[in-house]
Amino acid sequence: MKIRLFFLSLLFVCASPLFIYAQPARDPQSAQTTTQSASQSAPAQSVSVSAFAQSAATAQEADLPLKRIALLSSGVGYFEHRGNVGASVDATAAAPAEILLRFDAAAVNDALKSLVVNDPAAANSDSSPSVRYAVANSLDRALRSLKIDLSGAPGIVEILNNQKGAELEVYAPNAIRGRIIGVEYRISGYVQQYGYAQAAPEPWLSLFTAQGIRVIAVKDIASFVFIDERINADLNRALDLILASREDDTRNLLVTLAGAGSREVSLSYVIPTPVWKVSYRLDLSGREPFLQGWAIVDNDSDTDWENIELSLVTGRPVSFIQNLYPPYRVSRPVVPLAIAGIAESRTYESGYGAAYDQYAEMEKAMEMAQADSVMTMRQAAPSYSYAPTPAPAQSTAAVGVAGTAATGSAAGDQFEFTLKNPVTLERRQSAMLPLVEAVIEAEKVLVFSGSRAMNGGTINPGISAELTNNTGMKLPAGPITVYDGGTYSGDALIEFFPENEKRLISYGDDLSVTGSVTTSNSRYVSTVRVLSGVMTIMRRQVYERVYTIRNASDERKKLILEHPIMSGAELVEPISAEDRTASLYRFTRDLAPKETHTFTVREEYPISETITLANLRADTFLSYSTNQEIPAEVRAALTRAIELRMKNDEAVTAQRDLESQLTRLISEQDRIRRNLEAAGNTSPQGQDYLRRLAALDGEIDDLNSQISDAVREVQRSRREYEDYLASIRI
Repeated sequence: MKIRLFFLSLLFVCASPLFIYAQPARDPQSAQTTTQSASQSAPAQSVSVSAFAQSAATAQEADLPLKRIALLSSGVGYFEHRGNVGASVDATAAAPAEILLRFDAAAVNDALKSLVVNDPAAANSDSSPSVRYAVANSLDRALRSLKIDLSGAPGIVEILNNQKGAELEVYAPNAIRGRIIGVEYRISGYVQQYGYAQAAPEPWLSLFTAQGIRVIAVKDIASFVFIDERINADLNRALDLILASREDDTRNLLVTLAGAGSREVSLSYVIPTPVWKVSYRLDLSGREPFLQGWAIVDNDSDTDWENIELSLVTGRPVSFIQNLYPPYRVSRPVVPLAIAGIAESRTYESGYGAAYDQYAEMEKAMEMAQADSVMTMRQAAPSYSYAPTPAPAQSTAAVGVAGTAATGSAAGDQFEFTLKNPVTLERRQSAMLPLVEAVIEAEKVLVFSGSRAMNGGTINPGISAELTNNTGMKLPAGPITVYDGGTYSGDALIEFFPENEKRLISYGDDLSVTGSVTTSNSRYVSTVRVLSGVMTIMRRQVYERVYTIRNASDERKKLILEHPIMSGAELVEPISAEDRTASLYRFTRDLAPKETHTFTVREEYPISETITLANLRADTFLSYSTNQEIPAEVRAALTRAIELRMKNDEAVTAQRDLESQLTRLISEQDRIRRNLEAAGNTSPQGQDYLRRLAALDGEIDDLNSQISDAVREVQRSRREYEDYLASIRI
C-alpha cells in the first residue's frame, strides 16, 4: 500500500476561542451538566466548537506511543510516535481516528513548524489528515464573548454595573427583585488619612422594581442571583475557562485521521529539548590507549520514556523559532470609496455678446478666482493614516559511535549515534548512557607555547597527548578525564573531532622542563632596482625568536613547540614546520635528559620603498649613494647622477644671481628717475642723473644677455640630468 506523507500542507483548523483552555472535566456528572447547559445556550455556530472540545477530551495520548527520540546538540529533539489505529481491517465505515498531542506552550510553535503525519490509508481516502488546535492568546476574547464579562478580573461593582438592564434578585437582607439601573458612588462618611479627613465614597446599587426605584448599599447585599439563566450559564463557563487556564500551561493538537481500517501510522515533530552532553575518559596506562565516552541526556518533560530508540546527533544545523501559534493580522491601508459622488451646483450669468469690455472681464475673472480659493478650503479632502506593517519574525548539533555502546552513522551533514539497547528514562530524570568505547591512537608529548613564553619569564610545557581519531566516527566536543599510571592525571577539553584527524590535548604542566624565549628585530636591503628614473629598494624585516628549553629529568621527551605565525612573514629558519594551523607553526624536537636545548625561529617580512630620483634633494641623494647596503653599481650610478644634479644646481644658482643683480639695477634706475624729476633736466645735478641712467641702461642690457645664456644652461643641464636618470637600467 502506497504511503503518503503530509508535511506542513496539513489542514490546520483553528478551534473557537471559547475552548482554548478547555480540559476534560474531572467530574463526569459536572461535565455532562456543563455540556448540556452550553449546548442549550450557545449559538448554532458553537456546535463544531463543542465537538472539538469533546474530541480533545476523549482522544488518548497513549493511542500512539512514543517510539523514537533523536536529541540534537542544537537544542531541539526529534520525537516519533508509532502505533495502530482503526477498529479492524474489514471496517470501512469506522469513525476517524483522533490522536491528542500535548505540548508545553513554549514548544507549540516548533511542533506546528515540523509536524509530519504518515497515514497509509490517506492514499485511498477522500479526506486528508487534519490538525486542530485552540486559538492562542484568546482567553480575554473568549471571556468578552460571554454575556457576563470576567476579562480583566472585575469586582462585584464592575460586574453589576456592566449588566445594566439585567433582572436581578438581591437579598439585603430581604429579597428585592428588579432590573439594574447602575452603580454609583456616594459619600457616606469621612476617614482620617495623613492627618486629614478624607471622603469615603461607597457604591450603591440602583434597581428598577415594581414598587419603583430602590437604592441599596452594596455592602448591605448578602447575596444576589441573575434571573436570566443564560447569564448564570455564561458565568459558570467563564469561571471554568479561568480555572482551566490556571491549571494547565499545555497546548493540545488534535490530529484526525480520516482513513478507515486498522493500520500503523506515525507522527513526528521537533520541539525544544535540553542539549545532550558528552564526557570522555582516556586511559594511557595500558599498552594500548583506551577512550570511553558517555552521553548525558535529560528528560525534563512530563512524559516517561519507555523502551524508546534513542539517537544522539552532532552537527550544526540551522534552527529557529517562528511564531506560528498565535493569529497574525496584517495592517492594511484605508482607501476612500471609488464612487462618482455628486456634481457641484453652479449658476450662470448673462453673456456680453460679441463686443465686451476687456477691463470688466478681467475684474470678473479675479472675483471668480477668489471664490474658487474659498471653495477649495471648505472642501479639503479627509486625511488617512496607515498602520505600520508588522516586521517579519526573526531567526543553531552533533555525534559518532564506536565499540559496543552505540552505532554511528552519517545523518546528512551531521553524525548520529544510535544506542544499541532501548532506553527507559522516567520524567524529570537524567541519565549517563555509554556512547563510545574504542582503542585510540595516542602519543604522549610536551607542548610548549611560544605565545605564553613571549609574555616574559620562564614557563613549563603542557603534558599532552596527540590523539588520532581512528574510531570511525565523528566525536563531539567535551571534557576528557585522563588516567595515567593507574591514577588520575588531569582534565582536558577537546573540540569537535572529525574522523582520521589529529588533535592535541593538554592535561597538566611538566615541572621538570622549563623554557624561555628571547626576541630580536633587524632590517637589511635585499635588492635595489633603478628603472626609468625610479629606484625601488626591497628590504627584509627580520624577526628572530630563540627558544631555550631545559630538560631536568632523566627521561628523553618529545616536545612540540608552538610558534605564533607572523602575518605576511615568510618562514626562513627552519625552512618548514612539521605541522601548522591558521595561527601557529608546530616544530617537533626531542629533548635529551639533563640537557639544555636552543631552537631558533626566524621570519622575514618584505618591505618595499619606491623613490622618484628626479624629486630627491641633493643631501638625500648623497645619503643613498654612500649607503653600503646598496650595491656598488647602483651607488656609482647615483654618484654620476649627483654630479649632474650639482651642475644643474650650480646653473640654477648662477641664473638666480644674475636675476638678483638685474632686480637691484632696475630698482636703482627707478630711484634715479625719481630724483631726476625732482632736480630737472637742465640743472647740473639733473645732467648727472641723466649720465647715470644711460650707464645703468647699458648694464641692464648686458645682464639680460647673461640671464638668457644662464636660462639656456639651466635647461641644458636639467635635460642632461633627467636623460641620464631615464637611461639607468640596473
